[in-house]
Amino acid sequence: MSARKRYALVGTGGRAAFFYTAIVENFKETSDLVAFCDVNQTRMDYANAKIAPFGVGPLPTYKSEDFDRMIEEVKPDIVIVTTVDRTHHTYIIRAMELGCDVISEKPMTVDEVKCQEILDAIKRTGQNLRVTFNYRYSPHNTMIRELIMDGAIGDVTSVHFEWMLNTKHGADYFRRWHRDKRNSGGLLVHKSTHHFDLVNFWLGTQPATVYALGDLMFYGRENAEKRGVTEFYSRAHGSANAKNDPFALHMEENEQLKAMYLDAEKEDGYFRDQSVFGDGINIEDTMGVMVKYRSNAILTYNLFAYSPWEGFRVNFNGTKGRIEMEVVEASYVNSGGDQALEGAVKGKKITVYPMFDAPYEVHVAESKGGHGGGDPVLLNDLFGKPDHDRFNRAASHVDGAMSILTGIAGNRSIKTGLPVKVSELVQF
Repeated sequence: MSARKRYALVGTGGRAAFFYTAIVENFKETSDLVAFCDVNQTRMDYANAKIAPFGVGPLPTYKSEDFDRMIEEVKPDIVIVTTVDRTHHTYIIRAMELGCDVISEKPMTVDEVKCQEILDAIKRTGQNLRVTFNYRYSPHNTMIRELIMDGAIGDVTSVHFEWMLNTKHGADYFRRWHRDKRNSGGLLVHKSTHHFDLVNFWLGTQPATVYALGDLMFYGRENAEKRGVTEFYSRAHGSANAKNDPFALHMEENEQLKAMYLDAEKEDGYFRDQSVFGDGINIEDTMGVMVKYRSNAILTYNLFAYSPWEGFRVNFNGTKGRIEMEVVEASYVNSGGDQALEGAVKGKKITVYPMFDAPYEVHVAESKGGHGGGDPVLLNDLFGKPDHDRFNRAASHVDGAMSILTGIAGNRSIKTGLPVKVSELVQF
């Protein structure tokens, strides 16, 4: 047997547990978790407490300023990056410079400058970077790729894609660091990177030209005032006004949120429970995007973050027919419960309409795990012994770049009112 790969993880916030618990629980045969790194010692201590029941640790912990020392001392083969989005490039680049491969949570980074720095570092160091797009692995999304690959509707000419984030999950982006576009790139980068990657994956192509519109139309203090709201607060904890607000997050009522964030505030001053109707929000909650692809297909895309239900609808038109898919997902708050329920599918339907034949529904086998059953498949692809994959779901740095560049171009288009050519943003 080959030696087990050694993994160090930087950024022990909400998304990190998805990776570190999987390694210690299911992939001990192939993988060793060797260290944690973060700006906050309380969260690293919590991570060590989470892995203790699996007979692992406590692992050595390093503050972010000691990242280089961590690499020198524990000698990881691969660094997993799950920090705030705007810092992804810092740790990706430095890890590669120190001789490590990298697994990065999506999005790879938040703007074209940082993206170019990552691309340049890959050329300079020869190291490998993978980006974790779990939606590719969801059985229903893989099925769409299979139908298109196998010519069920001929060449795809247009796609209409609508994604709904509801008032539980969608609102959560406006409580956290994501509400500042400098941190997240806005939802067109942080969240839509999943969706734009899916279109690239489904169609086997890349974006060429992007035009977008977007605004903050529901969240934020000004919008609440227009609707007649008179009681405001800066954060939910300790606020009387937050007690009856359905948008408030009460961390003291949730063991994980309390341990990871409320108890950790003393170290870094980060408030996880800010009001979604407060000041200081500069990301959009309502967005519309048009994309022309290298294949000449056209995408019309809509995302909004205050829907009564969670899920998406996507329709494909082709030279031999049409595919329609609707997926209803369970709502969730990051770190607020069982991660196997994140993006869990409550209902799905795929219908193929051949050009000159009767329509038919496509059966998709049920699969356990988060994101419609995609999470366990992704984790095995990362840390296990994956089989040959005819769909090529493992996402490279090129895939990571192409997904965010659609959103980055969209952000520039919103700002300028002009279409943006993706080829002008970075050089590969």
